[in-house]
Amino acid sequence: MNASEITERVSPTGEARSVSARKPVLLTWQDPTAPRLESVRLRTGENGLRASGRLVAGTVTEPETKRTEAHSASYELVAGGQGVLTRLLLRTTTADEERQVSVSRTEEGIWLIDHGQGVKRSAFSGALDVDVRSCVLFNALPIRRLRLHREAGTHELPVVYIDLPTLQVTEVVQEYSTVEIREDGATIRYTSGEFSADLEVDSEGLLLTYPGWAQRI
Repeated sequence: MNASEITERVSPTGEARSVSARKPVLLTWQDPTAPRLESVRLRTGENGLRASGRLVAGTVTEPETKRTEAHSASYELVAGGQGVLTRLLLRTTTADEERQVSVSRTEEGIWLIDHGQGVKRSAFSGALDVDVRSCVLFNALPIRRLRLHREAGTHELPVVYIDLPTLQVTEVVQEYSTVEIREDGATIRYTSGEFSADLEVDSEGLLLTYPGWAQRI
């Protein structure tokens, strides 16, 4: 296998445990408890990444944390060499309407949010990361940027949060903390408000398992 090919480590159960940064890969996650599937094509660098993904979700009424109407979403994102998101284009579709939002961050640290009705500017308390509801790829941004899958640490972060399917943009506080680092990956504890989950990631900091929400397939 030459240097340009994909390399994956495989666990004894056959599960892919890491992804090469040499060429684009396609990853897919399935929600084990709700009708939701996310698939993304991405190319990773040392810290940054480029991704093009799609989420498809059916109507969910329980539990309350997953309550949502049927919708689909597509996104394109670029995170720079330091792992900081520089731009994101996100589209959603429901039975009633289509929506779109463009999110970008200037070199001065100002976030530009455009829903098609003019750009709104905000510092979002110095946030460097974006999180999109139900799209688990975005958990990789702070994990990879802070190298929590390779160097143990705990960080409480302001985050630009985008709801689906409304595309409402708010600021939230999230905490990421290294629980365990292994040769083939790590366990990272994610906390937002009263919610907490131990995320299993591969050696590139990309999600394998988000208990109750997503499993890489």
